[in-house]
Amino acid sequence: MSVAPRGKGRIGRPLAEIVLKQLDPLVARQGFGEASLLLRWPEIVGARVAGVCAPERLQWPARARNAPPDRAREPATLILRVEPGFGLEVQHMAPAILERVNAHLGWRCVARLTLRQQALAAAPGPSPPRRAPTDPAARARAQSATDGVEDAALRAALIRLGERALARR
Repeated sequence: MSVAPRGKGRIGRPLAEIVLKQLDPLVARQGFGEASLLLRWPEIVGARVAGVCAPERLQWPARARNAPPDRAREPATLILRVEPGFGLEVQHMAPAILERVNAHLGWRCVARLTLRQQALAAAPGPSPPRRAPTDPAARARAQSATDGVEDAALRAALIRLGERALARR
């Protein structure tokens, strides 16, 4: 069996990069310039806030054709879908939410929040599969293989990955 040689200069791209490029035109219809605000919402506002609200759309102010340049940078309104009963709480957290969203986007692009009380869609799909009991020998091998990794979070992720890969052998 022969394997075709890899082309010179061809470098694999991360799957996330490819997916984001495909999602950006779709989310642009909702006023979002990029998909990262939707995909990273829990990281931006925190798990507690993300559990009760989600971004629905960015509504940009209408611009006239001959608008002066200072009008071109008017900030948008972020429309959030909020679980019923949490509207007042989210309204009180609005300044913090706006600050975090603008920090994520890199400029003051959102000035106001509009809340729509509507139940958030439950995450579709089956429940996560049960994890098989770990093999102590596989865990030990994975830990020894990651001894040189200094970053604790990366090391833990590599141990979990190695543990699962070695246990299936």
